[in-house]
Amino acid sequence: MTLSASAAQRSGPTPRRVIALVGLACLALIAGAWFFEIVVGLRPCKLCLEQRLPHYAVIGLAAAGLVLARSPRLQGLVLLGLAALMAWSAGLGVYHAGVEWGWFAGPNDCGGAAAPAAAGVQDFMKQLQTTRVIACTEAAWRWLGLSLAGWNALASLGLLALAVLGLRGRARV
Repeated sequence: MTLSASAAQRSGPTPRRVIALVGLACLALIAGAWFFEIVVGLRPCKLCLEQRLPHYAVIGLAAAGLVLARSPRLQGLVLLGLAALMAWSAGLGVYHAGVEWGWFAGPNDCGGAAAPAAAGVQDFMKQLQTTRVIACTEAAWRWLGLSLAGWNALASLGLLALAVLGLRGRARV
């Protein structure tokens, strides 16, 4: 091992490794959200679904970045994009957790996923009786005092920090 290779190893993970870590972490967070929705039965509200958007974007950007970003400049742009998406996700998580705690007013139309169109009056009446509106102000699950929105905010802040560290490591190498 040469001296320059040893110095590069001490400066932290490579940009490609950070891109992969952030992408895989977002994939795990989305899998967790689907687990809570499909297996546990927690129906997401409108804000819950909006919080998934930055994670979907990160998964796509990280995959494209790993395949296409060969130059340090492009890797830096991918890391910058990942950091921006994680900042957006953290902001959404803080906002939603604040709505749950009553610190912020939630959106007026926060009622969960739309029901499929009714075929007739009978189906419509049945939907009215069986559809439960999911409010953004109610935390469906908490662990250690934090809802899923709060945990999303913390995870997103951690991934934002990781992306920024990847940018800093890229500047040193």
